[in-house]
Amino acid sequence: MNNEVLKTFKAAGAIKEGHFLLASGLHSPVYWEKYRILQHPHLTEKLCRLIAQHFKGQKIDVIAGPTTGGIILAFETARQLGARSIFAEKEGKVRAFRRDFEITPGEHILLVDDILTTGNSVRETISAIDKLGGIAIGIGVLVDRSEEDLGFNLPLFSCLRAPTTVYSPQECPLCAAHIPLVKPGAPT
Repeated sequence: MNNEVLKTFKAAGAIKEGHFLLASGLHSPVYWEKYRILQHPHLTEKLCRLIAQHFKGQKIDVIAGPTTGGIILAFETARQLGARSIFAEKEGKVRAFRRDFEITPGEHILLVDDILTTGNSVRETISAIDKLGGIAIGIGVLVDRSEEDLGFNLPLFSCLRAPTTVYSPQECPLCAAHIPLVKPGAPT
């Protein structure tokens, strides 16, 4: 299945090479532009089906995702599993469920996200779930590009596993080589 998912990302032009500033502040020679996928409902449906099939049969009340890509993924995965869909937004340095989203204590929550690198948005969303008394039962992502186990202590499913080296800005060989740094999503 990994090869088929990789072909989907390549065909959509979603894998970029260069020198990129990630949301985490790290630098990378590869950027996964998830919106090249998420703008196509049939591709999003196909990838969310992989996540839904992996977790099918488990007690899941709610699908939650962090903004922004997680909104689309949570909605489509919830549609396929017949669950509710909510999303966690940045509120200062943490994430919170706003807009009258509710989690009843004890509800089982499947967390979905787009590209997993450091796990910060996933950790922040798990914290928001815990704060409301929900029970995170698993994590589904489109691409897991992390280089090591991020220690979530939850079942993690990725449509594609593609470990990618990242660098702190101080240790980035791309910076040392004077390759221009690109901030994806910034106006050009």
